[in-house]
Formats: sequence, C-alpha cells, structure tokens
Amino acid sequence: MSRFPVRGRRGRRIAAVAPLLVGALFMTACGGSSDTSATSTKKSSDSSSPAGEEAGGLIAIITPSPDNPFFKAEADASKAKAEELGYETSVASHDDDVNKQSELIDAAISRKAKAIILDNAGADASIGPIQKAVDAGIPVFLIDREINQTGIASAQIVSNNAQGAQLGAQSFVEAMGEKGNYVELVGKESDTNAGVRSGGYNDVISQYPNMKRVVQETANWDQQEAFTKMETILQRNRDIQGVIAGNDTMALGAVAALKAAGLIKKVLVVGFDGSPDAIAAIKAGEMHATVLQPAGGGAEEAVMQADKLIRTGEKPAEEKQSIDCELITKDNADEFGVFARL
Repeated sequence: MSRFPVRGRRGRRIAAVAPLLVGALFMTACGGSSDTSATSTKKSSDSSSPAGEEAGGLIAIITPSPDNPFFKAEADASKAKAEELGYETSVASHDDDVNKQSELIDAAISRKAKAIILDNAGADASIGPIQKAVDAGIPVFLIDREINQTGIASAQIVSNNAQGAQLGAQSFVEAMGEKGNYVELVGKESDTNAGVRSGGYNDVISQYPNMKRVVQETANWDQQEAFTKMETILQRNRDIQGVIAGNDTMALGAVAALKAAGLIKKVLVVGFDGSPDAIAAIKAGEMHATVLQPAGGGAEEAVMQADKLIRTGEKPAEEKQSIDCELITKDNADEFGVFARL
C-alpha cells in the first residue's frame, strides 16, 4: 500500500490511503462490469438523493484514452477501489473529445449513476456537462485535471503540478550546469495542467540568465506529434543542450527524435508523469529525469470520497485538493514502479 498526502489548497491535510496494484496497468480497462454496454445486476436507487444510502449501484469512470498508461492506471485504480467498496462500474474514454465526454455523462445520468469520477476533456468545455450531472443529483469528482470553476464538482483532486514542475526544472537546470539552449514541449492548450507545468518550469529556469529557451512548441501530450515537431526543430537548430516536456509521452517522442538525429548523448531530457517507459529511459541514460504524479492515489481518493458522500451525505472538507509530486532520476529510479513508489 502507498500513502499519498492529499492537501486542500488552504493547507488542510486529508489522509488518502491509495493502494495501487502494479499489475493494474496491464489489465484491460474495459472488461466485465467496466463495459459501458453491460447491464446492471443490482438495483440502483434514485441518484437524485444520494445521501445516506448503502454502498452499491453504479460509479461511472470517464478518462482520456487508456492508450496513455497514466490514464489507464487511474481508470484501473478507480475501478478496483469502487468494486472493492461494493459498486458496479462503467469505464469509458472520452479521447479528449468534449462532445464524446458530454455523451458519456448523459449516459451516466440515464443509468442513474451514484457518482462520476472524471478526468475531464477541457477546463472550460467540461463545466456545462458537469453541471448537468450535478443538476441530475449525481456528484462529480474530478481527478488529474481541474476545471475553471469551483462550486460545481464535489472535489477536484489533482497533482501539485506547480510544485512538481519546479522540481523537474531545478533538476534540469542543475544537470545543464545552469546554461545552454533548450526546447520546451507543451501539452494541450485546453488543459490547465499544460499551462501550470509550463509556468512552473519558467518560474525556475527564468532565474538563470544563461539558460535560453530557443523553441516552445505544443505537442498536445502526444508522442508522435512530439517526435515530428522535434525532428523539425532539430533540422533548424541542432545547437540545443536540453528538452523539457510537459509529460512523459512528449518527452519520449523527443527522445526518439534525438536518437534518430544521433544527439541522444548530447541533449538532456526531462518529462513529467513518472511513467514506466520514462523510468526505463532514465535507467538507459536516454532521459535525465521525470516527475512522478501518482495516478492511482488521486483516483482512489476520489472514489473513497464519493463513497463517503453516498453513504453519509458528507462532502469533502475542501473541493480543491492537491497531491505532492516526486522527482525521479537515475539515483532513485529503482524505487518506483507503475506511477507509484514500490
């Protein structure tokens, strides 16, 4: 079992026990009761009155594509915890398509879900669909990504992206000897995490006048896009000493481009997420560092808070809650597994 400190934005500590099974990453995210087309075998009571009920009924889990191991890990962790607590689950992906997300939330409403666990498809575009679920009496618990409004979701449980980005940036600067040209790969513009991480990187790196960002490109969290854009960047400017990316999939795309260009031994790469592939690249000397955000910890905490609200009517003490991140380098890489400490 892993324990993650989950803190409210005002500093209140909330105990969050987050057991994450390493094998969960390799399980199918949508099997058995997690199939969104599966019919319920237990009777769900009217979800417009969730307080004071017994555990049971449907918890709908909606995330971005499980092709990204981070999202698969949080979906698997949510599913396992909800079923452990006595709920049925449906697990589905919105694929970062706000229209598909809206359809999935509508489906959860029609199935009278007791709660929705959501890693959303857009900080602004998700507000309306979430409000619709809440108006139907279904509490929504956000994980990983925030929305640009408070007072709608029951909780927004996210990694402390600013703190994690600052950890990664400080390690990046030190490894580069506080000087050199670097490239920044930024995530999807509609995702608040992209801006927060980029801001955290800049807060640190801007303090070092000999660090020069020669290119900043969005690669939309995508490995292939990062590879293509990094190839183009290298054709125009081979004189770079570092790449810092908003997530590990983009960092790994950059690694592939650097390897193809014969520059992998000359350019430091830092990512964010703590994925198993990034850890393997660190051990192989192809990446310098990544920042772990515990995918399962926040997901399980959201399910436990949903269960408490369903059974007792007690809402989380604070809506905005954050989980501190950890830096992974070659020195401690053996201490981490699938988005968690071993």
